Amino acid sequence: MKIMAYVKLEDLISYMGLEPVYYPDDVQSRIYTPEIVRPGLQMAGYFDLFSFERVQIMGKTEMYYIRTLEESVKRERLDKFFSYPIPALVVANEMDVDDTIIFYAKKYKRPVFKANAKTTRLVNVMISYLEEELAQETTIHGVCLEVFGIGVFIKGKSGIGKSETSLELINRGHRLIADDAVIIKKLDNRLKGTCPELTQHLMEIRGIGILDIKHLFGVGSIKLEQYIELAIELEEWDEKKEYDRIGMDENYIEILDVKVPSVIIPVRPGRNISAIIEIAAKNYRQKLLGYNALDMYNKRFYNMVQC
Repeated sequence: MKIMAYVKLEDLISYMGLEPVYYPDDVQSRIYTPEIVRPGLQMAGYFDLFSFERVQIMGKTEMYYIRTLEESVKRERLDKFFSYPIPALVVANEMDVDDTIIFYAKKYKRPVFKANAKTTRLVNVMISYLEEELAQETTIHGVCLEVFGIGVFIKGKSGIGKSETSLELINRGHRLIADDAVIIKKLDNRLKGTCPELTQHLMEIRGIGILDIKHLFGVGSIKLEQYIELAIELEEWDEKKEYDRIGMDENYIEILDVKVPSVIIPVRPGRNISAIIEIAAKNYRQKLLGYNALDMYNKRFYNMVQC
């Protein structure tokens, strides 16, 4: 059975810095969607398509509109609004919360908070936070680095030299995101790599042990997160295997149903794998900018054949 991801209300409160107006101790709200609702239509009496499972946010428009309602109408609509199991109501712009709102919030035990931020800013920050927290994720064995601004995920069998290669890349000025275990989240059909808290900034090198990369190389050598754009697969050199020599093959790996361009690099003594990964990252960035060396090669070959 698939377990739905959720965010605890107390975590949202802490992150957003919300001020409690009414927060019952015995209520443990959970948020299952990153979307929010500004309940203007509900205050106007329309509840047919009310997404009550979302966090509700009221700004100046909703609050001023409530003040224009006759007392009996206001009570009727707020009573119906709070009768739904909303996870929380947040009032933006540091606005005073109407006593009637507090009355019905207490009646149904629905949490109410105030926020300093303006409504649009509050909505954007809250959605971004919830999207990240509720994103589909997986943890994969490998190393994640930023190489020339490109997020690179290095994978391969245990003992192939992923960490040693990554250490050389860090020594060359590139940045570590995660070693050994990489948490990968799917956001807007892109993959973001982060590190488990336990191993943050740390790297394991056989024969030496645990290294603190931040202390050894400085704060410029680490990064908390990075979108993954290129996967590097290290494998032992197989004499019987035909490796791509001119870049005609376009390989991909799938992570969380997202295709990531992949380069297979055979490993054997004498090959400078760190330098090859640097070139792979530069070559990928060139392609993003519209230049492909294979196209130039094909044009030259075509011209030679025509002569």
